[in-house]
Amino acid sequence: MSFLVVAFDARGEYSGERPTVLELGDSRIMISETGPRPAIPAFLYFYVDDADAAYARAIAAGATSLEAPVDTPYGDRRAMVEDRWHNVWQLATR
Repeated sequence: MSFLVVAFDARGEYSGERPTVLELGDSRIMISETGPRPAIPAFLYFYVDDADAAYARAIAAGATSLEAPVDTPYGDRRAMVEDRWHNVWQLATR
């Protein structure tokens, strides 16, 4: 959760007894501790106001760069990082 707060300015309160709902911009995601099921990584395409700035914050928060910001043929400016839990984040600005 702290990675999401630092890297993507997420808002929400941690709950150790039930899944935590975080707000990232105008979207909500739910995260939880491992329990009866093993942890699995996610692959998320996340629209942000500034892909370059979000990429820099994610790297500063400990993510590994998979792709530096680039302009895509379909019009998005996009970067890709992997957090320490192996979740892959594609960070895009239209």
